[in-house]
Amino acid sequence: MRQLFDSDTWREIFESIGKNKLRTFLTMLGVFIGIYIYITLSGASKGLDNGFEKQFETTARNTMFIWAQSTSMPYAGFKTGRQIQLKLQDAETLRKQIPEIETLAPRNVSGVFGSSPGVVTRGIKSGNYSVFGDFPDFTRIAAKKIYDGGRFINDEDIEQERKVAVIGERTQKELFDEDESPIGGYIEIEDVSFQVVGVHKYAGGGSPFDNDSDIFIPFSTYKKIYNTADNVAWFAIAAYDDADVVKIEQDIKATLRRIHKVDPADEKAIGSFNLGEVFKKIFGFSNGLTFLSLIVGIATILAGVIGIGNILLISVKERTKELGVRRALGATPAEVRNQILIESLFLTMLAGVIGIIMGAITLKLIDVFTQDVDIPYTNPTVPIPYVIGSLLLMVILGVLIGLIPAQRAVSIKPIDALREE
Repeated sequence: MRQLFDSDTWREIFESIGKNKLRTFLTMLGVFIGIYIYITLSGASKGLDNGFEKQFETTARNTMFIWAQSTSMPYAGFKTGRQIQLKLQDAETLRKQIPEIETLAPRNVSGVFGSSPGVVTRGIKSGNYSVFGDFPDFTRIAAKKIYDGGRFINDEDIEQERKVAVIGERTQKELFDEDESPIGGYIEIEDVSFQVVGVHKYAGGGSPFDNDSDIFIPFSTYKKIYNTADNVAWFAIAAYDDADVVKIEQDIKATLRRIHKVDPADEKAIGSFNLGEVFKKIFGFSNGLTFLSLIVGIATILAGVIGIGNILLISVKERTKELGVRRALGATPAEVRNQILIESLFLTMLAGVIGIIMGAITLKLIDVFTQDVDIPYTNPTVPIPYVIGSLLLMVILGVLIGLIPAQRAVSIKPIDALREE
């Protein structure tokens, strides 16, 4: 340890490096490239993770959407092309028969599935907005951020069929004055008066469940206003975190085909979008990219470290006479060995640290250039434990590879070294 802080030790190291600058640089380049690749690819995959987590931060991971379509096969006396209609009762059946379902929220919305657009007025102001009929459970699938003083739809609203509404930020700006609080105010939906109980914040352009003008009313009230009875436009479903979302999707569709007397082989009668499966693929790709960066990085670092070991072997050969003189003057084998090990470790760590710094700079540039791009990508960084782990790996490899030339230096006999020309 004392030798590590000895100025003579470092002077000899720098003199040795100075004699072969180009060779030393090219050898260190392998370690630099290895750690640079590892940091850059790991950070890039983390940026992908962060981007999708931010884009869907309010959404349950194992989420899927199920809706009805037309049959493509005749079955049980029914002809091809029959339009299937989901019902509220289907939700109860699915909850009972598929225990892996954590949350199921039936939904309706104006303007699609055959319903008329949501015409909303307030005084002389009016506009067409998407009006959703929802249950409180929907916020467990896609959380809604409500401004202070407001709330989302609750169970009492459903039970009592209350005429209450949660409006969006843009709806507030278009129907209410700038200095006017909408909470407690009234709007008219299809000529029916609704009291505003909340304003939901707009999460941004990423979420598929968010629009700055959406209006949410109780499902029970919606079906009376739009005369939809127990019809459901689609189901928003969240499975438990440890559940197999692909299998659950298949089970749900099979159950609905059975309920609505659809041929079990008819894949077109029930439509779906499995966001949980998409998440799984995205994070699987990200994890694969991280693993690839680890393998490529370690392999390149190892190649670079071996190169450092080779250059030190050449250095030991060139310094045979010098090492012999040192041994003759009383230098112990441990001192000679430590000299070579310190040099090996220094070259490895220097190349590695530069690689980490350059990798961090590259990730920062990537972050800057992707901020204004409409892609799910943000804050590409490498977790500190990964960086520490890479440094420890370089220390271990630097010491191990340095043992070979160090042992070669120790094995030199003073008398043989002094005879070297």
